[in-house]
Parts: sequence; structure tokens; C-alpha cells
Amino acid sequence: MRIQLSPLTPFNLDFTLCCGQTFRWDKKDSWWYGVVGEKVLRIRQNGNTLEFENANADFVKSYFRLHDYLPMVFSHISKDDHIKTAIKEFRGLRILRQDPWECLISYICATYKSIVAIRQMLLNLSEKFGEEMHFDGCGCYTFPTPAELAKATVKELAGCGLGYRARYVSETAKAVYGDSFDFERLKRSDYETARVELLNFSGVGPKVADCILLFSLEKLEAFPVDVWMRRVILRHYAEHFPRGFIKRISDEKSLSTSGYARLNLFGRRYFGEYAGYAQEYLYHYERTHC
Repeated sequence: MRIQLSPLTPFNLDFTLCCGQTFRWDKKDSWWYGVVGEKVLRIRQNGNTLEFENANADFVKSYFRLHDYLPMVFSHISKDDHIKTAIKEFRGLRILRQDPWECLISYICATYKSIVAIRQMLLNLSEKFGEEMHFDGCGCYTFPTPAELAKATVKELAGCGLGYRARYVSETAKAVYGDSFDFERLKRSDYETARVELLNFSGVGPKVADCILLFSLEKLEAFPVDVWMRRVILRHYAEHFPRGFIKRISDEKSLSTSGYARLNLFGRRYFGEYAGYAQEYLYHYERTHC
């Protein structure tokens, strides 16, 4: 199947899948393969044409947020020359609409780990506890359900390379499964309400909560702050803060809770309702120019 993209609403598949927001996509030749829910999606881009298999057009448009009108987003977040440079270089990068449950577990696993290590942990979890599927000659696995991970022992989860995160995943899976947690309700909630609820899950701190809110719960104002974004702010936005605060967060090995809250609030106020888009452009630009 094909989708013809309008040049007025830019999309770049490679930027979107390479920018660190998702971990279960692989590129083989010109095709990207990813497991999204219970589907193995095969997709590639040729100019303004998207070619894909094993999904319908509505699913692809929703997952890749092709209805987001990026020119309007850019007009909102283009507050300075640095973000304008990032937008120019990675124009067409879009925030994905990921599954909240998979996103929750993925970012619990992501703390203090490289993208390569995160990918391996999620692959191990899926191979051990997910369902095998075959598509285009490849064996793929669904992401395990809350019930499947709730039944797993901490030792079994640790055996997937999770380390201390195994306990967090176990406790969170049991909480989600036992309460039949309604992620759709969080999509309808405001940012602050949804954030507070996410922080109740084991292994979810402020940064993990903001990632889940941005990448799966429709909160485009979320502004996750990690080591890369702290570096961005120190290098390009330090004039917005008192010198003493900048020195303190520069000296901190790990960002304190209060430091995180202040940087996060700055990002949301400065960039506005689409701060999450600004964050992802700045994040990807910093990682590729360090």
C-alpha cells in the first residue's frame, strides 16, 4: 500500500525512527521493520511516497502522527536560532504515537542505559515472554502483555538483562494487570494529572514519566530532560537562569529532582504547547553533533 505525502506537511521516516524515541525498529536495505502492537510493519519512504505492508493507511497515519501539521508546530517552537537550526537539519522528524504499556516498560528499562542495551533488553523480554510471529521470512515477537510480565519472576526478568530494573518491571506489571489500568483515561487527563499517576509506578521518575507522556499519551507539551537535554540547556539557554543555579546543575553528576523540575518547567513555558517536539529536535541534534 502507499500513502502520498503532502510537501506542505513534511515527514522523514529515517529521522523519526532513528532519533531515540523508540527501540524496536530495524532497517534492512531500504525497508524498516517494526513490531507495533500485534503487527509487523514493513515500511519505506521514497520522496513523498510511503510504501508499507501489513497495516492499513489509517494505522500508519495514526502511528506516525501524519495528521500533525508540522508547519504550525515549527511556528510555535521556533523561539531562537538554535532550535531553528535543529528544525532545518531534521525537518520531518515526528513524534510517534506508541503503545502506552510498551512505552512504560521500555522507559523503565531505559534508565542509565545506552540505546543498544535498551534494544537488547526489550528483544530479550519479547523473545522470552511475547508471541512469535513470522513475516517476510523473519521471526518477530509481540511485546509481552501486563499479564505475561506480572506472572514472570524477578529472576526470570533479570535473566533478560534488566538487572535492578527487573523488580521495577515486575511491580509495575502487577500493578497494571491487577488494576486493569486504563491508559486511555490518562490520554484524556491533563498533563499534571497524568504525570502524577505515572509517578506512582515502580521505577518511574520524572524523566521516565515525561517520556511516556510525550511518546504515548498525547501530551505534546511534555519536555523530558536527560543528560543530553541538560547539556543543551547549559550550552544554549543558560541565560534564562540565575548563574548560581547553572553552576549547581553543571556540577551535579545526576540531575536532582528540583533541578529537573526547573529545567522541565522552563522547556514547557519557553516552547509552549508543542515543547515535546522542540525537545526531540534539540535532543537529536545534540546527540548527532556532540
